[in-house]
Amino acid sequence: MQNMKKMLGSVLGGLAILGLTWSMAEAKTVKVVLTAKEVKIPIDNKGTLYAAWTFNGSIPGPVVRVRQGDTVDFTLINPKTNQNSHAMDFHAAQVDVLKEFAPIKPGTSEHWKFVAKVPGVFMYHCGASPMIEHIARGMYGAIIVDPKGGFTRQYPKPDREYVLVQGQLFKNPDDYQGMLQQKGWINSLINGKVFHYDPVHDPNATQALVAKPGERVRIFFVNANTYGTVAFHPIAGIWDRVYVNGNPRNVLYGLQTYGVPAAMGDTFDIVSPRDRPTNNAIVDHNMPAALRGAITVLMNTPDADPSLGRGKNILLK
Repeated sequence: MQNMKKMLGSVLGGLAILGLTWSMAEAKTVKVVLTAKEVKIPIDNKGTLYAAWTFNGSIPGPVVRVRQGDTVDFTLINPKTNQNSHAMDFHAAQVDVLKEFAPIKPGTSEHWKFVAKVPGVFMYHCGASPMIEHIARGMYGAIIVDPKGGFTRQYPKPDREYVLVQGQLFKNPDDYQGMLQQKGWINSLINGKVFHYDPVHDPNATQALVAKPGERVRIFFVNANTYGTVAFHPIAGIWDRVYVNGNPRNVLYGLQTYGVPAAMGDTFDIVSPRDRPTNNAIVDHNMPAALRGAITVLMNTPDADPSLGRGKNILLK
């Protein structure tokens, strides 16, 4: 009996050590450095320039992708050439709004860490005052926290992935009172441009999302509007699955349209017919938003570029 106890103790001890080793190997530290840049950038497919405030010089900012349990080692740099204070608000972080999310002046930087505890797709944005102007000018992006359990029957591996971030373009983003009254909005932006991936409505558009017939396409979507729910709908298709907040535990099946509130992220799977080429138009079914720029074309053809929707090509520039 004593020998059996020793053997059992050795086995359990070994399992504990293996579990600890596995856990340490799974979780890692991911360094993220973002620089606030106040620059003029193209806001449509014609190249019209707009005085934007950005992270790393683009709208949206870079996609941050980590695994549940990872530590995000974050640095925000606000160059002295900027005119405004800036800050970072990661919706995936559980920290102190008065400390980590505090604004920093031009010529300074800040550094802090957080553990990405909850899987999903989250918005990040500048939280400096007035926040509505910083978001309206383009200081937002997406952070994806992949589930530590990986792919499952409920959360299958997709064939392709894309990130879409919807925002708003204001004629005068300095008009603080007007924006509070929901005035001055002139266009919708998808990944920083009007009709970014819509050659149907914009002859200057040169890109679209692509997939092969029958492939599972996963879209990580963030509503970065300053106000307004996005009625996210795939014309000529049905959402096979919707993961609320991008969390695999929050799954809905077979939806025509799903409402995504401002400052929310959700994950959408669509599977096209396998037997023929098809096209979808992914829209904000609030018509004023769609017809002002919130339409994205998904082309499902046998010759779809195998590099798109994979690796670094999940947010098309």
